[in-house]
Amino acid sequence: MYKTSIRISVLACALAAATLALAGDDPGHERHELMEGVRDAAKPVGAMMKGEADYDQATLMTSLETFASAADQLGGLFPDGSEGGEAAPAIWEDRAGFEAAIAEWQDVTAAAIAANPATLDDAKPVVGPVFGACKNCHDSYRIEEE
Repeated sequence: MYKTSIRISVLACALAAATLALAGDDPGHERHELMEGVRDAAKPVGAMMKGEADYDQATLMTSLETFASAADQLGGLFPDGSEGGEAAPAIWEDRAGFEAAIAEWQDVTAAAIAANPATLDDAKPVVGPVFGACKNCHDSYRIEEE
């Protein structure tokens, strides 16, 4: 199981790197691809939190590392002139608020990683704030696709 998680992580990282390399100088495309990776990493964690899948610490930790990496990259993918897509105008109108939202996600993700939860009961109180930070940012700074 652990080797499978490692292989999946390596493959996901390779795909993300290749996608970013192909994206070139299009920050809208780069942030879209980055957040798709976050979405893919969040799915198994959400299933575990809901009791729809067995708890797997390795999968959780891999997902949290994906979130941490994305959070570190995200702020730089919204330069002036890259407005549009799913990015709400509020990102450019309230840059300080947007940066604070990213910092919150970084902080709660780092805390969840540091907790290294061994069980689902250990994971729920540290993963909840991670997903909460995602929701808070999306509520203010993302336009839902129709």
